Amino acid sequence: MSSATSPDTRVPAGTQQSARRPGLGAVYAVEMGKLVRQTRVRVVSLVMLVAPWVFILLVLHQDRLPLETLYGRYLKITGFATPMVVLVTAAQWLLPLIASFISGDMFSSDDNHGTYKTILTRSVTRGAVYWGKVLAGLSATVLLVLAIGASALAAGLVCVGAQDFISVGSTLVTPGAAFGDVAISWLSVLPGVVGFASIALFVSVVTRNSVLGVVVPVVVGLVCQMYMFLNAWDTVRHLMLNWTMIAWRGLLDDPSYATPLERGILVSLVYIVVFLAAGYLVFRRRDIKEG
Repeated sequence: MSSATSPDTRVPAGTQQSARRPGLGAVYAVEMGKLVRQTRVRVVSLVMLVAPWVFILLVLHQDRLPLETLYGRYLKITGFATPMVVLVTAAQWLLPLIASFISGDMFSSDDNHGTYKTILTRSVTRGAVYWGKVLAGLSATVLLVLAIGASALAAGLVCVGAQDFISVGSTLVTPGAAFGDVAISWLSVLPGVVGFASIALFVSVVTRNSVLGVVVPVVVGLVCQMYMFLNAWDTVRHLMLNWTMIAWRGLLDDPSYATPLERGILVSLVYIVVFLAAGYLVFRRRDIKEG
């Protein structure tokens, strides 16, 4: 009787192992699932999404307006002012904190639990583990930032209304165009946010400490913000991620100008490439025998 599997149809063992080998996509799915299941991430995300609603409701029930804040005087006039005021405030310190909070322990958590040895001995390459974690951290950060912007816009439109919007250049903008201005403004801060997340990922890899992974990028952001308040040397200011996250003002001015945003995107790309590449080199050479 002939064998059920002939030598011509038998699949080589190496091919079977390669076909079953989990890759970057599997690591990404696992890491995103871990983030979604974390109680602290859920709680912080819920607070961030509810905060714009609480803010505009408090503004509507008081006489004074935050006139010192860009768009603050228009909070009771048009709902499109709410997401812009939230963006101005968030860009100063909240967005770097969000990036650090999500990405700051992407690698150090596995160090603390000693799971790298198990992960890396189950046919998952270091490259797949590293880039899967990186993509999970960056995409979760971007999604949360966009969700906060959407929540702030919804809060303004529901509580105040979709009246005409007044841009940075004191130009009256129709609701349709105002929606585009809000969307562009929030999208323009993403390169800077991803830059801070890249710093957090790098610190998490190098220090193996979750606290430092969160604190260091936030401190960097605060120091840069203080330097910007001093109106110091422009060349240095333009090399900071914080400057990138306020470059959207040029797009809403009249006439508009995009040079600061274009420069900011290039600066952000340098931060992202340098810190992610450096983190990969460190992770690639890491000794995981004890973990």
